[in-house]
Amino acid sequence: MVELSALRESPLAHLQNELEAPEHVRVQLVERPFRTMVSIRVEPGGPAYDRISRVLGAALPLGCGDTATGDGHTALWLGPDEWLVVAQEAAPAHEPLVGALIAALGTERGAVVDVSANRTTLELSGEQARAVLEKGCPVDLHPRAFTPGRAVTTVVGPIPVVLWQVEPTRYRLFPRSSFADYLARWLLDAMSEYDGPAVV
Repeated sequence: MVELSALRESPLAHLQNELEAPEHVRVQLVERPFRTMVSIRVEPGGPAYDRISRVLGAALPLGCGDTATGDGHTALWLGPDEWLVVAQEAAPAHEPLVGALIAALGTERGAVVDVSANRTTLELSGEQARAVLEKGCPVDLHPRAFTPGRAVTTVVGPIPVVLWQVEPTRYRLFPRSSFADYLARWLLDAMSEYDGPAVV
């Protein structure tokens, strides 16, 4: 019998050849598919908020653009009572996180929803990654305003995304799966002027 997980195909599987750029170019784009993603809505500061934070190993962040990492997952602030929790690595077949978070919410007002199939993860990295994003992102991405650990809901090109700066030259973008092809092609086009070798 074939495992259902073996039949999964990422939203950008058909673009793998285009995404597999040589390592010497100044900007790279790859898909990081099949990450567990959980949408959380809960009242900050309440008992359920505390229980959920303990499950994650870090308190859910309370400031706009803030993130918090613990126990293999990162929580991205989306609103005053809303977060997107993202696994740092590809998820196993039966990710226990969702069940643990639902149990932590208990009967209190709020929601814990597995949205893993709703989005995919694109990772843009390299010395010109910020320059590529600045072609179509209205957020001020200069280091004086946007630094590693920051995450915001915005648009890149015409596509709504959650944009997270992981490291100084590495960003993760979370588009909805149905928009992933358009966004990837937009980014590849924006990257084309940086196809030369890295500056050393």
